[in-house]
Amino acid sequence: MGSYIVQFLTGLSDASGLFLVACGLSLIFGVSRIVNLAHGSFYMVGAYLAYYIISYLPSGGVFFWTGIVAASLGVALIGLIVETFLLRRLYRTHELFILFATFGIVLMIQDLSRMIFGAEDILGPMPPGLEGRMDIMGTFLPQYDIILIVIAPLILGGLWLLLNRTRWGILVRAATEDREMSGALGVNQSLLFTSVFFLGSFLAGLGGAIQLPKGGANLLMDLNIIASAFVVVVVGGMGSIPGAYLAAVIIGELGSFGVLVFPKSTLVLMFLFMAVVLIIRPHGLLGKAEAEEHGEAGASESVLKPASKRLRLLGAVFLVLILVLPAFAGSFQLILMTEIALFALASMSLYFMMGPGGMISFGHAVFFGGGAYAAALMVHYMQTPMELAMLLAPLLIGLLALIIGWFCVRLSGVYLAMLTLAFAQICWSIVVQWGGFTGGDDGILGIWPSGWADQKIVFYYLTMVVCVGGILLLRYIIFTPFGYTMRACRDSALRVDSIGIHLKRHQWFAFAVAGTFAGLAGGIYVFSKGSVFPNEMAIPRSFDFLFMVLLGGIETLAGPIVGSAAFIWLHDKISRIDFWQLILGGIFVFLVVAFPSGIAGSIHKRLGRYFADQEN
Repeated sequence: MGSYIVQFLTGLSDASGLFLVACGLSLIFGVSRIVNLAHGSFYMVGAYLAYYIISYLPSGGVFFWTGIVAASLGVALIGLIVETFLLRRLYRTHELFILFATFGIVLMIQDLSRMIFGAEDILGPMPPGLEGRMDIMGTFLPQYDIILIVIAPLILGGLWLLLNRTRWGILVRAATEDREMSGALGVNQSLLFTSVFFLGSFLAGLGGAIQLPKGGANLLMDLNIIASAFVVVVVGGMGSIPGAYLAAVIIGELGSFGVLVFPKSTLVLMFLFMAVVLIIRPHGLLGKAEAEEHGEAGASESVLKPASKRLRLLGAVFLVLILVLPAFAGSFQLILMTEIALFALASMSLYFMMGPGGMISFGHAVFFGGGAYAAALMVHYMQTPMELAMLLAPLLIGLLALIIGWFCVRLSGVYLAMLTLAFAQICWSIVVQWGGFTGGDDGILGIWPSGWADQKIVFYYLTMVVCVGGILLLRYIIFTPFGYTMRACRDSALRVDSIGIHLKRHQWFAFAVAGTFAGLAGGIYVFSKGSVFPNEMAIPRSFDFLFMVLLGGIETLAGPIVGSAAFIWLHDKISRIDFWQLILGGIFVFLVVAFPSGIAGSIHKRLGRYFADQEN
């Protein structure tokens, strides 16, 4: 019995740090609608700062907790600088571009932390007087865990008083309920956003600092916490602090007891729970539907038009360059162009559901990686020819997309995005843990093209035919009656419903089409590499596709192609340099500020204004 009590208390202790990070994230999103990927980096920096500040202070309980608070304030100051000098410039852009900017900050903080704090893991000091253990019916629990269990409810109570008993809290709740109305009533939104970001960053730093004695500090803390924090925020309800605490406790206990009951399912339990909650309660346990949430998430601001004569001519020139490239390029350049084409097709499929479809996905890699695994498994176990595997893989993934999409299209905005992430993680976990069939972490090797396509030039042309054809087909669908209806569903859900259009059915079909083309890209990708590993279905790959679309711009059909080429080329060139993440992150931040509509989107706007001026 004692072991179960200790396990329960351990779950509450784990939930404490998770709640501090998640409630700060929820506060920031509730007011500013920023999905802040850098929040996990603030958590990590909080742990490192706490270690060094405590090391320089005299020993003693008062100085230990002084160091914890000082580290949290230091992180809050970093958050203040980031919000004031970067994010404030982007509030008028699409919310997803701010997401991309925070990803650049993550890369920069990762390498800066390595430079300043070193690459070695650090063991945190225990607070004086709390080094011992408590005996609970023969099972021991660290005394510090009791402190963590107490801290979370205290922070929750303090936040409740702050939000419900102060004028600042009233303004925050008003902005959370209706940001536009609060601005119309004269609320200084810039100052309000800055203060909320300061508090949210402080809470993230505090979460990392108080976890220092329990888990130490290392460079993987940011990625290890951010996915869990997003799950807590979404399960609890975006913007709901009590919901975040409730979700943190449930997920903490799932993790604690999951190790005992389902030791092989700990990777997926959290995401499985999130999927179940969102299917039953689309806005989380204690969340509310947002007033503006009517299918407009992800909507493009510009009107997509069929290709002009100039654009068709440019496209023809581009196709000629693709045809003649093997005559001038070396083997490595052909491999790089092949990879760009495959990722351009996968990114275009994501754009298809994000731009015209208005549905954001954080788990698109499940279809790309799924297509690669489907083709690889057919070749490995059934000796299926490459041609047949390439044909069947997208069809199978299209069926998977129909199943996943049936659940996802019932949601919208961030909730839909997080449900796609949940399904992607569930599928990824199956691939990782079903090692006897999928190869697990070792992947599947020896998946090579057929003899006639084994030469790099031949495979290059095969890839270009399939990828260019797939991109043109997706473009064609956008300008069919279905494509126009899909954009109408994105722009005004109430209007299309009033004229008898079945909104969810159109979104469901768009979801399936996007998944099918991503599966097609994955089905070719596995033959280009000769192998496939679980990382092709993991969260980083999904965000790669998302950032490719954003880098190019979601307001033009050329965006995914330009974004994929820029992303892969930059990664290839810069990854060979020491501290390449710092450089790449800085470039991403610069591109977001310099091209707030994406590279292709900003160029398209400027050329449009230029030709309009010439005609006038």
